[in-house]
Amino acid sequence: MNHFEVREGELWCEDVALSRIAREVGTPVYVYSSATLERHYQVLHDAIAGRPELGEPLIAFAVKANSNVSVLKTLGRLGAGADTVSEGEIRRALAAGIPPDRIVFSGVGKTARELAFALDVGVAEINLESEPEMALVSEIARQKGLRATVAIRINPNVGAGGHAKITTGKAEDKFGVSISEAERLYAQAANNAGLKPVGVACHIGSQITDLAPMEAAFKLMRGVVERLRGEGLSVERLDLGGGLGVPYFHQPDPPSPEDYAAMLSRTVGGLGVQLAFEPGRMIVANAGVLVSEVVHVNARPDGRRFLVLDAAMNDLIRPAMYDAYHDIRPVRTREGEAVVYDVVGPVCETGDTFTRDRALPPLQGGDLVAFMTAGAYGAVMASEYNTRPLVPEVLVRGGDYAVIRPRPTYDEILAREPLAPWL
Repeated sequence: MNHFEVREGELWCEDVALSRIAREVGTPVYVYSSATLERHYQVLHDAIAGRPELGEPLIAFAVKANSNVSVLKTLGRLGAGADTVSEGEIRRALAAGIPPDRIVFSGVGKTARELAFALDVGVAEINLESEPEMALVSEIARQKGLRATVAIRINPNVGAGGHAKITTGKAEDKFGVSISEAERLYAQAANNAGLKPVGVACHIGSQITDLAPMEAAFKLMRGVVERLRGEGLSVERLDLGGGLGVPYFHQPDPPSPEDYAAMLSRTVGGLGVQLAFEPGRMIVANAGVLVSEVVHVNARPDGRRFLVLDAAMNDLIRPAMYDAYHDIRPVRTREGEAVVYDVVGPVCETGDTFTRDRALPPLQGGDLVAFMTAGAYGAVMASEYNTRPLVPEVLVRGGDYAVIRPRPTYDEILAREPLAPWL
């Protein structure tokens, strides 16, 4: 469910018309619904916390999905933590008021500087992805007179996800270590003066619409916890990552949070660990849209029609990068027989194509359209390619809205590039 609905022939976000935002802020523009963000977090939390055998979870929102500080603060006020993969993301989470003991630091290439920062602020957990990284964390922690709280990320050789580029749990993927290697490293970490191992972690992919791969991976993770405890080692936390998919309008409906929680009960219920989760897309994707204006329709003699928008691949790269599908809706209802368009942007790349042969209501220059389910991996992956100003972001709450990332001016863009002194 989301809070974008048509009222009297016009698309609204909560109690604000998208046409008003487009008129006052300009296009292209991302628009997020506070009510949708809050509802999606709460439904997931309640489904898990409502099962006593699972305990109170740590739901650490995957900052990479949408890193806007206002979005993070909206979720943090509900109790969400943050799953981060860089010093910058940790700083964003802290700026949003998320306490360090609800921040998880993941990623395969953490630098010494980033690890030192994470230790200084006292994050809840550093997910170790390799033996060299474990050695580096140990060295930095001992230099600081600390024991780093860590978990070992396991690659369970169970892959899943909506695209090969977002599958992260197969043996050939770059993430984590094998189960046997993880058990060896965990024992070593327990005897390391610079490390305090508290659990194990996994994350097998993104946009998962079938629970079977997750169920297989989580059963393996339960076995790891039981074997480690059988060796006399303490395991306090089990981080199961994220990955639940969302309906992109042309795919089967993903599992509900209730179905997900029932699967958790079957696989890891009663383990006596704190369960941690790292959802991103399922919380924020349907909470956001990208509003764009039609520049013109380029009708070719062969009958092909290009619907040229003022949004481009630098504003929403998912279709170009992942062949991703987004439902496209007119902001104002248009009557008439559907027309087949290739929907494209103004960037000088053939890849700047959002979709081909899409049947849409008849549109013309000046009309507004909304890319639905654009709240995840949208603005956060935007760039200024072709010196196009970074797309702004707007957050709606009820009848109010706020610009939470303004569109930079050209002067601001150019001021970031001082000339070399010899020029």
